[in-house]
Amino acid sequence: MSDKQLNLDNIKLININNTNNNSLHKISQIIQNFNKLNILKEIEPTTQNINENFFEEDLSIVIDDLVDFYFKEVNEGKVERVRKQHVFDYINNHKLKLNEIYKWLLNNQNDSNSIYFLGYFNYHGIEVKVNKQRALEFYQKAANLGNIIAQHNLSSMYIDGEGVDKNYGKAFELSEKLAEKEYISGINMLGYCYYHGIGTDANMGKAFELYKKVADFGSSYGMFNLGYCYENGVGTSVDKNKAFELYQMAANLGDDFAQYNLALMYEKGNGTEKDMDKAIYWYKKSAEQGDEDALNKLKKLSCYCYEEGIGIDINLQKAFELYQKAADLGNSSGINNLGWCYEEGIGTDINIPKAFELYQKAADSENSYGLNNLGCCYDSGIGTNVNTQKAFELYLMAANLENKFAQFNLGVMYEIGNGIEKNKNQAIYWYKKSAKQGHENAVHKLDDLLDITHV
Repeated sequence: MSDKQLNLDNIKLININNTNNNSLHKISQIIQNFNKLNILKEIEPTTQNINENFFEEDLSIVIDDLVDFYFKEVNEGKVERVRKQHVFDYINNHKLKLNEIYKWLLNNQNDSNSIYFLGYFNYHGIEVKVNKQRALEFYQKAANLGNIIAQHNLSSMYIDGEGVDKNYGKAFELSEKLAEKEYISGINMLGYCYYHGIGTDANMGKAFELYKKVADFGSSYGMFNLGYCYENGVGTSVDKNKAFELYQMAANLGDDFAQYNLALMYEKGNGTEKDMDKAIYWYKKSAEQGDEDALNKLKKLSCYCYEEGIGIDINLQKAFELYQKAADLGNSSGINNLGWCYEEGIGTDINIPKAFELYQKAADSENSYGLNNLGCCYDSGIGTNVNTQKAFELYLMAANLENKFAQFNLGVMYEIGNGIEKNKNQAIYWYKKSAKQGHENAVHKLDDLLDITHV
C-alpha cells in the first residue's frame, strides 16, 4: 500500500490482491494530491478585493454555483487538480479574494453548501492549515443537512481513515444511498466497495454491473474501471479488444490511469497491434499528470531506445526533465530516480553529492528504492564515508518493504559478513525472497549456496 491518501472522488479499480498483473496500477496512483501531483503551474486567485457592489446574497449564489459545478466535474471524472484549477478560475472571474471568502463562510454557516466549503478549505489547507479532523466535522454537518458532495467526501474519508477511524460500514452505507439516488460518483464508489469487499461481501458481478452503469453515463473513470474488468475478467469474460476501446475512450477524456494502461497495451501488443511510438505518446500524457509508473516506463524505454538507436521522440534528457518535474512535486519515486540520473549522468552531468542528497530525501519518505540506493552509498562510500552498519540497516528497511534489490544486497552482507555477523541461513533466506521476485543474480547465488539449479 502506498503512504499517500486515496482520493475516492475518482476511484480507480485496483486489484490489491494481484500485484503481478502488468496492467495493475498501484494504489499510489489513485491519489490526486492537492499540492504534490499537479505538474502544471497552478494559477492562484486574484488578490483584488470583493467588488463593493457584490452583496452577500450574490456571494451566496457564487458558493452554490461552485458546489454544483464542482460536483458536476466529480461525476464527469475530472481529476482533483483540474477541479481545483476551475474553482480558482471561477474565483478569478468574479474578482474575489480567498481570505474574504473564508471569513464570509465562517460568518455565514446558514446552509449546507457554505458548511461544505468550510470543510473543503480545511481539507485542502486553503487560507488555513490542513485540518482533516475539522474538515470531517464540517462535512458531517453538511451531510446531515442532505449535502450530496459532503456525503460523497465523508464516504471517501471513512474508507481511507482520514481525520477519522476507518469505517467501511459507514462508507458502504453512504455510497449505497448516493447510488440509489443515481449520483454517478456514488455508483462508482459503490462499485469500488463491492470489488474490494468494503462494508459488504466482495461481488465481482455487482462491481462490473455498477462500473458499466458509470461508463454509460460518459464518466472517464467508469470507462477505465470497466476496461480493467474486461482486461482481467472481473465479473465478465476477458475481452482485450473491448478493454482497449474503453481505455482509449477514457484516455481521450484525460484519465491518466487509462493513458497508462493504453500505453501498456500498445507496448505489449495487447488488444491491439504493438506500436512503440503510440506507447511512448500515452506514457508521456500520463507522466505529465504525475503518474510515477508512467515516469518509470519512460525511463526504461528512453534507455532502451537510446542504446538500440530506435528513432522515436524520446531521449535521456527528456527522462531527466520528467523526473525533475516529479521530484519538484515531492514524488518520492521521482526524487529517487532523479538521484539515479545524477549518479549515472543520465540526461545531466554526474553529481555524486546531489545524488546522495536525493537518495536521502527519497529514503526519508520510506521509498524502498531510495532506502536501497542510500544503502549502496553507505556500502560503497558514494557521496559519503563507508558505513556498512548503516548500509545494513537501510537494506533491511527496504527489504522489509519487499524491494528485491535490497533483499539481494542483504543476502550478500549475510553471506560475506559485511556490516553484520556472517550467517549462511539468513543469506539463503534473503536470496530466496529476492529470487522469487525475479532477481537473476539472487537465483545464481542460490545455485552456488545450495548447489541446485532451480529455486
